[in-house]
Amino acid sequence: MKKNILTGLRPTGNLHLGHYFGACQNYLKMQDDYNFYLEIADVQALTDNFNNPEKVRKNVVEITMDLLAIGLDPKKVHFFIQSRIPEIAELTVFYSNLVTVARLQRNPTVKNEIAQKKELFGNQGESITYGFLGYPVSQAADITVFNGELIPVGDDQLPLLEQCREIVRKFNSIYGKTLNEPEQVLSTTTRVKGLDGNEKMGKSLGNAIYLIDDVETVSKKIMNAVTDTSKIKKDDPANPDVCMVYYYHKLVNSKNIDTVCQECKKGHRGCVQCKRELIEAMTNFLKPIQENRKYYEEHPEIVHNILNEGTNAAKKTAEEQMKKVKQAMKIDY
Repeated sequence: MKKNILTGLRPTGNLHLGHYFGACQNYLKMQDDYNFYLEIADVQALTDNFNNPEKVRKNVVEITMDLLAIGLDPKKVHFFIQSRIPEIAELTVFYSNLVTVARLQRNPTVKNEIAQKKELFGNQGESITYGFLGYPVSQAADITVFNGELIPVGDDQLPLLEQCREIVRKFNSIYGKTLNEPEQVLSTTTRVKGLDGNEKMGKSLGNAIYLIDDVETVSKKIMNAVTDTSKIKKDDPANPDVCMVYYYHKLVNSKNIDTVCQECKKGHRGCVQCKRELIEAMTNFLKPIQENRKYYEEHPEIVHNILNEGTNAAKKTAEEQMKKVKQAMKIDY
């Protein structure tokens, strides 16, 4: 039998290149070999968007269309909406008794995200809610309610998965062997940098190219991308390794990458020319994705049916798992 694989995306905006190269390429490879559950994590999105529910609701459909457009097959992947699986919330409550506040505060992923919020929002970043602090507990419920055996993660998400394994071990030690410890499937792609050179491409950082970006938007973003600041004149030699334009050429224009590199080093390539070539390559890369997406935009009923069918299938799995959990906890009244 195929192993269960569980992953999720927060519907806080459309997918960008960081999502595509950092995670979604792996999803495309794995959808044939596993029983794949893909969560649209609207409840988790509300932990820091609770005052903007319209944004989250809109992006449930938006992000689903993005995922379908890149080639994920609803016949192979169960697309489901987190809030429509009440067993996740129920299991989150049970798990909350097994984790201390101090342990959550020590979680490196949570600490980093809190630090980012403070950097972006100043003193407002101090106002961390209970829901935000506890989202690793909710993630543990996401994984285990579907008996997730393999979890695709990047290096930055490993602390969250380890937190899940700790909860599983604690549960099993108290209530008997009921849950399986999930294993990670590390991404084979390193995190994609932002156009500004930031180590992370992110929605809140304003340094991302989105899969839905049109030619004009792509052009503006790439023309403002960071290049080698030591290059003053058009014919000056430059270091492509510190240039974000070259970095993106490697992602979407690999067939010409040697030419780009050598001409840059020898001063035979101006930055404007290089950016224009990247705009063309990026547009060609995004075109088939956007053409696929247009079909779903014109047929929203298909997207809703996919979400309904996937959610119904996921709920059946969650119900069966919760029967085992409640039986182990002696609350199967």
